[in-house]
Amino acid sequence: MVRVTTTDRRGVLRAGAGLVASGALAAGCSATGAAPHSATPGTPSGSSPGTAHPAARASATPPAAPAPRAFPHLPAQITHGPRDRPRVALTFHGQGDPALARTLLTTAERHGARLTVLAVGTWLDEHPEMARRILDGGHDLGNHTQRHLSVNTLSEPDARAEITGCADRLRRLTGSIGTWFRPSRAPTATPLVERLARAAGYPHVLAYDVDSLDYTRPGAPAVTRTVLAAVRNGSVVSLHFGYPDTAAALPDLLTELDRRGLHAVTTTELLS
Repeated sequence: MVRVTTTDRRGVLRAGAGLVASGALAAGCSATGAAPHSATPGTPSGSSPGTAHPAARASATPPAAPAPRAFPHLPAQITHGPRDRPRVALTFHGQGDPALARTLLTTAERHGARLTVLAVGTWLDEHPEMARRILDGGHDLGNHTQRHLSVNTLSEPDARAEITGCADRLRRLTGSIGTWFRPSRAPTATPLVERLARAAGYPHVLAYDVDSLDYTRPGAPAVTRTVLAAVRNGSVVSLHFGYPDTAAALPDLLTELDRRGLHAVTTTELLS
């Protein structure tokens, strides 16, 4: 048995007190953030593990979205693509419940299809994250005016404001005014609106040759039948984000297009 003397006992107590004090000091420094910490592997000195280095943040900035392209062999207003290639463009008016929009985008991506979304400016104001969601999925993103008014009936200043207002929002969110312009509440643009769109940076107005009539809420089977009755090589189909019938119809529509050998691509791909 080891005998502990008075001197030994005092030394043990002093050592224990020192350990307690140093532990308290370390805890206090950690709470204030003043104490140094071990860097996580790959984390620059002075950065916390959850904070990206400034250079990393800069490199992670998404690239600007594609700009509009001129197709010299095509008219100012485009209603369809080449009829000799088995491809179609499913184009969507970008407005309505973002949950439905995400469902449509995800459905298309699962089928290997890509869409063209013509976004309304006020919708982008309310749901700015949707611009990047569309682009990140490999889809085209374009301009469908700021407030979705009947743009062909507006005065020149008001029509210009509708086009440039949405273009400005797209540029702020994506670095580009978008690849396409489509007039709101009309299948084609008047000469005035066509000229204003060109002045805003859009060489073409995107019209369509197949109207799904999904905005009439006819039910999913009717949406599918209407599109399939008219679609063919090169077709540009008009659809909408904000209707449950459209979301319900899209899986069957894409399956039948695949069965017919028609591949759903972006409008840019359709015309390239």
